[in-house]
Amino acid sequence: MENDQPTFEKLSFKIERIRHLMIIAASVYGLESKEVLVYSQELDELIIQFQLQDK
Repeated sequence: MENDQPTFEKLSFKIERIRHLMIIAASVYGLESKEVLVYSQELDELIIQFQLQDK
C-alpha cells in the first residue's frame, strides 16, 4: 500500500505558494476578506501536516 502523504518538499512548496497567494489577496481585498481567511485556513492545515510529518 502506497503512502499518500505529501513529502516535505511538496508540503514546503504548497505552504510557500499558499502564503504568497494569501499575501496577494490581502493586498487586493484587505486583511479581513473572505479570500484571505480561506487561504489562512488552508495554510494552517498544511502547516499542521508538515509538523506532523516531523514526528
